[in-house]
Amino acid sequence: MLMPKRTKHRKVHRGSMRGKATRGNFIAFGEFGLQALEPGWVDSRQIEAARRAITRYVRRGGQIWIRIFPDKSVTAKPAETRMGSGKGAPDHWVAVVKPDRIMFEIAGIREDQALEAMRLAGHKLPIRTKFVTRHQAPRPGMTEEEMDAPVEISEHAQHRMEALAEHDVEELVEQQHEDLEAKQEADAQLRGEGGHVDESTNEE
Repeated sequence: MLMPKRTKHRKVHRGSMRGKATRGNFIAFGEFGLQALEPGWVDSRQIEAARRAITRYVRRGGQIWIRIFPDKSVTAKPAETRMGSGKGAPDHWVAVVKPDRIMFEIAGIREDQALEAMRLAGHKLPIRTKFVTRHQAPRPGMTEEEMDAPVEISEHAQHRMEALAEHDVEELVEQQHEDLEAKQEADAQLRGEGGHVDESTNEE
């Protein structure tokens, strides 16, 4: 998961999320993007879940850019703790997202595929989002020719996408195997309990 290597301060104020995003509100790298419609905090686990949803759907195609980074620490106190005794310890990291902020970008796939991938990613996020294209959120000063030009994906990025997709598929298969084993164990326990009850009733 994403998190900063080091920060100037371990604990920061909650801050404000008023107004709309004035930076990062345009598609800078890809052809399609996922844009925020409301303010909120998006933590590192939600960003990773959305990234996995896109990668699994795309399956070794295209390139993904994550335009937000969780650089704000959120503190938390243990449950059933009395008031006072100072601020709690850092618990997790969040990215502060304002309306119109572009959170994810993708290129190298068809528009209908990008739309579905971004829809799946939006379900993993705590805020409302919408799908946008370069024509809807262009970079300042971008011409029509630049908007229509295809985005070239480097071989390094393509290999990285394939590796991420294979890793995610392996994790999914392992999770399915674990769920199947747990279900089989539960069924076996139920059968064992049922057989014990039947024997006792027969003896009586």
